Amino acid sequence: MIIQPVIKSNICVRVHPIGCKENVRRQIEYIKESGEFKGPRTALIIGGSSGYGLASRIALGFGCKTNTVNVSFEMAPRGATKTGTAGWWNNIFFQQFAKEEGLSFKDFVGDAFSLEMKEQVIDYIKKKYGTIDLLIYSLASNRRTDPKDGVTYNSVLKSIGEEVRGYSIDITNLSLKEEVMEPATEKEIQDTIKVMGGEDWQMWVEMLSEAGVLAENFKTIAYTYLGSPATYPIYKDGTIGQAKKHLEQTAATLDGMIKEKYHGEALISSSKAIVTKASIYIPIFPVYGAILYKVMKKQGTHEGEIEQKYRLFKDMIYGNERITDEEGRVRPDNLELDENVQREVEEILNSVNNENVREITDIEGFVEDFMKINGFNFDNVDYDEDVDLKKLAKLELI
Repeated sequence: MIIQPVIKSNICVRVHPIGCKENVRRQIEYIKESGEFKGPRTALIIGGSSGYGLASRIALGFGCKTNTVNVSFEMAPRGATKTGTAGWWNNIFFQQFAKEEGLSFKDFVGDAFSLEMKEQVIDYIKKKYGTIDLLIYSLASNRRTDPKDGVTYNSVLKSIGEEVRGYSIDITNLSLKEEVMEPATEKEIQDTIKVMGGEDWQMWVEMLSEAGVLAENFKTIAYTYLGSPATYPIYKDGTIGQAKKHLEQTAATLDGMIKEKYHGEALISSSKAIVTKASIYIPIFPVYGAILYKVMKKQGTHEGEIEQKYRLFKDMIYGNERITDEEGRVRPDNLELDENVQREVEEILNSVNNENVREITDIEGFVEDFMKINGFNFDNVDYDEDVDLKKLAKLELI
């Protein structure tokens, strides 16, 4: 099968397995070239198959030989034409590279929100490693079934109070399109908090603690995005922002318990704006991202997911160069929020249109990163070569 990208409503419905392998390989090479650092013995990552979760797994595994256990919901390839999800192949090829390095790893594919998955993972950790030193919560989902009441809740990307208008990106033709973000109902706000807030994170920590698998000095980190005033209406002040506020409240609750029992800590880390499976669908956000790419590349401060997570763990979590704000959040997004960067971003944002978008933004680079997370646009992958999907589908996750 010749696998070419198919884009529908800004969703890439096909992925390229060999390109996904290259994506994982390049991140691993970056870590190897950057050097080893001191870190945790064993880490559990909820949502470690793509984006910042995958980068965290690679940074820890190849940066400090951490044993990694990942939980992610992905689809395997089916038949001769269904390519599966990028995260499936990222897991497959992470395992291949990790095995070559003699690293210890495990993947669980399924619903991280369920009690059954939590019990399976805890049982495995107890038998294989005894304890974990780190839990990373990097889960993004549009729905969650609460295991306590059995109700399925759906999250929404909406504003609060008033509608928000602005441009977003049409990936198929590299142009701008007008978007309207509708205000959410109170039920939609509360449902989004149920899905994307801290409830599930807290459930993971409490169940791990009750099972006796948290080590002394245990740490847990949940990822958030704060952004700048330019993104507040669509994110920080919208439904997702309300869920992230709940996540932060959860961190405060967990931090007290973890300090008392394990002399550890619960942290919120605010990440830089990049292209991820989740961020590409946030209305208006991609235009801000394309402008940010342009400005930060010009200033030499641009980071992708792997550069940022290497810096986060090496310098801030397990090093002595932690950057925090007045709320105690860890801020590896400090380069994005530099005053000079944000001043120039705001100027461009106020003047961008379809006539100048390719000139004053890095729309090409932003969309190229989107294609790469789906396995396309790598210069050393032959996309005209036939891919034996049935053969690749026989590769199994451990």
